[in-house]
Amino acid sequence: MVGSKRWKVGLLYVLAFAVLFVMVFPYLYMVLGSLAPWDEVDRKLIPSSLTLRSYEWLFQGGEDVVPRPWLRAFFNSLLVTSASTLLMLVTAVMVGYALSKVTFKGRQWVNNAILFQMFYPSIILLIPLFLIVRYFGWYNTYWAMILPKAVNLWAIFMYTNFFRSIPDELIEAAKMDGAGHLTIIRRIIWPMSRSITTIIFLFLFMERWVELLWDMLVVNNEKMLTLNVLLAQMFGPYGGYPGPMYAASVLLTLPILILFILFSKNFKEGMQFILK
Repeated sequence: MVGSKRWKVGLLYVLAFAVLFVMVFPYLYMVLGSLAPWDEVDRKLIPSSLTLRSYEWLFQGGEDVVPRPWLRAFFNSLLVTSASTLLMLVTAVMVGYALSKVTFKGRQWVNNAILFQMFYPSIILLIPLFLIVRYFGWYNTYWAMILPKAVNLWAIFMYTNFFRSIPDELIEAAKMDGAGHLTIIRRIIWPMSRSITTIIFLFLFMERWVELLWDMLVVNNEKMLTLNVLLAQMFGPYGGYPGPMYAASVLLTLPILILFILFSKNFKEGMQFILK
């Protein structure tokens, strides 16, 4: 009986490590490709030596014929993603609080409209949003990449359901003490929603960080391109440079990896709430 149990546990460990290897191997291969000598990229699984030539090539702007601002593109991605994620969090908290704790006429209709809109693919709104951007004169500006992404229906839905689990007595007690809605959000709602906020923040940041189509559509100024757009363009003039392509891919995934490591504890707590 004991031997059979150990055999099952050992099999589970083997399967877990196999799944982990399958998930980690592509990233490991990408990192090794970015550090490998150029004549060994995609030719040897484990390079004979490690070099930073691909990263130096990126930071120097690529070829002298068509130099590209890779470092600037990285900071563009960081700026656009951080600003968009912050706006999405703020609007989601405000709307989620209103839909869960504030009674007003048409609240259920707004709730249903949000749920209905979530089933529509976002590409349907691509042309209307682009026309709005052109109308307000935001084309080729940071605003074009930030403001249209300031609202996320999934985040609103998540916050609305989480706020409903907060006892109404806390809100009423705060109102009796003279607190307004903004004070309640800042002192009660926000501190109680840190775990779920970590989940929402990570997913929103990741979704916005890898955005490609919209950024390519509203910006064509090379100094304002995000890293993923510049990486996509690399398949053209830089298609013969797989090493720098791997290096740029590593830079693209690095912020997300760092965020998951920093917020791993809160991420686990937030996932426990979602899975309830």
